[in-house]
Amino acid sequence: MAEARSAVSEPRVGRIEEGRNPKEDFLLGLRAYVIRRFFRIRNSIKNGMWPTKLWNLEVLIGLLSILLVTDWSIAQPITAKLRWMEECLHIPKEWPLLVRSLLTSCVAGFVFFIILLYIRRYSLRILLSYRGWMYEQPKTQALSTVVWGLLVKLVSGSHPSLYGCQQSLPKQPVPPLKQTLKGLIESLKPLYGENSEIIQDLKKESKEFQKTLGPKLQRILYLKSWWAQNYVTDFWEKYVYLMGRSPLPINSNYYIMDQSFGQPTTNQVARAANVMYQFMLVKQKIDREQVEPLLIRNTIPICMSQYERVFSTTRVPGEEMDTLVHYESSESKFAIVNRKGIFYKLDMYDSNRKLVSAVSLQKQLHWIMQDAEKHIESYSESERSLAALTGTERKEWAILRKQYFMDGVNADSLALMEKALFHVWLSDDVNKDFSSRARHLFVGDGKSIWFDKSLTLIISRDGRFGLNGEHSYADAPVIGHILEYNYTYEVIRPHIYFDEYGNCRSTPDDNVESDLNQPSRLQWNIPSSLGSAVKRAVSIVSQAMDDIDHRVEGFFNYGKGFIKTCKVSPDAFIQMALQITYYKNAGKPCLTYESSMTRLYLMGRTETVRSLTLESAAFVKAFLDKTIDKSEKIRLLRKACEVHAKMYKDAMNGKGIDRHLFALYVVSKGLDYDCHFLKKCLSIPWTLSTSQQPQQQLASSPSCDIPEYRDMVSPGGGFGPVSDDGYGVSYMIPGDFKFFFHVSSKKSSKCTDSTLFMTQLFETLDEMKDLFENNAS
Repeated sequence: MAEARSAVSEPRVGRIEEGRNPKEDFLLGLRAYVIRRFFRIRNSIKNGMWPTKLWNLEVLIGLLSILLVTDWSIAQPITAKLRWMEECLHIPKEWPLLVRSLLTSCVAGFVFFIILLYIRRYSLRILLSYRGWMYEQPKTQALSTVVWGLLVKLVSGSHPSLYGCQQSLPKQPVPPLKQTLKGLIESLKPLYGENSEIIQDLKKESKEFQKTLGPKLQRILYLKSWWAQNYVTDFWEKYVYLMGRSPLPINSNYYIMDQSFGQPTTNQVARAANVMYQFMLVKQKIDREQVEPLLIRNTIPICMSQYERVFSTTRVPGEEMDTLVHYESSESKFAIVNRKGIFYKLDMYDSNRKLVSAVSLQKQLHWIMQDAEKHIESYSESERSLAALTGTERKEWAILRKQYFMDGVNADSLALMEKALFHVWLSDDVNKDFSSRARHLFVGDGKSIWFDKSLTLIISRDGRFGLNGEHSYADAPVIGHILEYNYTYEVIRPHIYFDEYGNCRSTPDDNVESDLNQPSRLQWNIPSSLGSAVKRAVSIVSQAMDDIDHRVEGFFNYGKGFIKTCKVSPDAFIQMALQITYYKNAGKPCLTYESSMTRLYLMGRTETVRSLTLESAAFVKAFLDKTIDKSEKIRLLRKACEVHAKMYKDAMNGKGIDRHLFALYVVSKGLDYDCHFLKKCLSIPWTLSTSQQPQQQLASSPSCDIPEYRDMVSPGGGFGPVSDDGYGVSYMIPGDFKFFFHVSSKKSSKCTDSTLFMTQLFETLDEMKDLFENNAS
């Protein structure tokens, strides 16, 4: 169909570069290659030397040279050693003293520099393995912790590159087996009852596991932790994400929204152009490693490895397992733009290898909008709905990909789709409330988001922007950090990026129009059998979309500021509110998952905090009992919050339960053991899956509490429910005056109702505040 259409329609769009000098093209390509290699080599050297710096070597050589030339008596022991080294190097005596001294100093200085490098690197790794600081409040830290912090800053130096700290990060430890199993049993007691038959059976099976298979599996994990960068991360990526056969939308992908109320422009193509340009600036910073590692308490670095695959990455479907493919910058210099189901290749660099400016992008996007209108009739509904294939079961999509997309025009177009830096969807939708905006970013219309792609930027007709992200290569906080560059600059400098008419503002660096390559339409060949498969895919994705019950709302009665006066952790306070809400909603407690990061360790990703505890269950029971006075409820709340906060810190410190159990299970399967105990423990459904979204990861971000910025903060993003009969809840705590909640569930379940859950949650938050009203506690 595509070949037939191209025979009768106008030629494929694209500027024919007539009269270009081949020598000029070669020199431009060589220049781009040299620049790219320069930054890679420079960053490799810089990272290899960190936490030392080149000036350390220069100073060392200078000092040794001065000692040799001046021959001070006080430094005789050092100069004697240097003279001995000079003899060992067989430097001729007839050479001038200055030359001999300089050569000797260079060799000695280099040796001392390497020794200093490894001493500092391993000292820092030992220092970063200390975790006592996390259990102390910054204002009440012990003297030993203060001294430790000063040592970390002294040893680590300043301004590391993006990946500079990686070699100094400690490896994630394997928790003791007994500790993990004890924590598991404790976490299940409030679910089944402390003395229930299920708990007694689990205790017996746990003891048996510790005596038989457990120690063997534990030893293997210990061995792996010695040679692997992380004992569990590769297992997690492979078996949880890439071997998952469920469709990506709702089950894996997530979304992130833009500003809650304000927006810099209502011009769709201007907003899209600026967002694309800002993303490219961040990509350049990542490629050049100019983004500094994130620091906790401005001291402790975290792992930044996930940033490497944010751009130019695609999840390729396989019948048994998917593959993450990341393309080098040399072959991924363009974005794919979707307008009305027609895909366009849009170069992000001009013919001089210069980044295309926002103004030029706006013009090209405007051209795409017009071109799509002209050619929409020549594309069949199946061609314009191809993206739905990426929303089906992974095995089915893999089979169709192999059958129809391995040669000819389909292979060429698919290669462009997968190699792109990111995708952009210029949507016709206008969604005013939070819930409809979020739903549009989450699943779109079911046939326009290429769910395999690492990033899809979605810009609505009214200029609203958001993102749909594939989950396997990186976790949402990484993408949130990158988005903050765009959100922050749009908020604090809108006049720099947009003119009074909402268009992108021109700058002296705008591209010469003749240097721009026009966008080109992607062509597809859709036989009737593939067309039928596309229609089935659209139907499948549409059914899944229709089944999602999704609510996003802001809570504006109070925020983190009030919770601080209650002397509890804000995150723990929200988790207790969720426990109460679920009990109101379902009449019983449930196993609750809260995501925590483990990026304090090399290649760390996430760990589970089991929010349902005996203490939280006791608080919920007391809270709903009107006969118990407020002071007792407050006491139980603080106790439950204290336990939760410690569990969260333990999870960040590699002392969690679930990743350890998961790794044990993977090893048992690899050794061909069928461990009923591990399988049973890991099969208990997470009825309530929750996650707090980080905000203000940029040091330059203005405070969310400044009045002129309060309405500009993002409500964050969300995800689907893990259990068919459960809820997925994400929340943002942006400053002292508000919260944002994202609640998802399935309409097909008789056990859930997202609207009711949200109503009960807000009711609970108000009731929890009432606990502290007129109460001296």
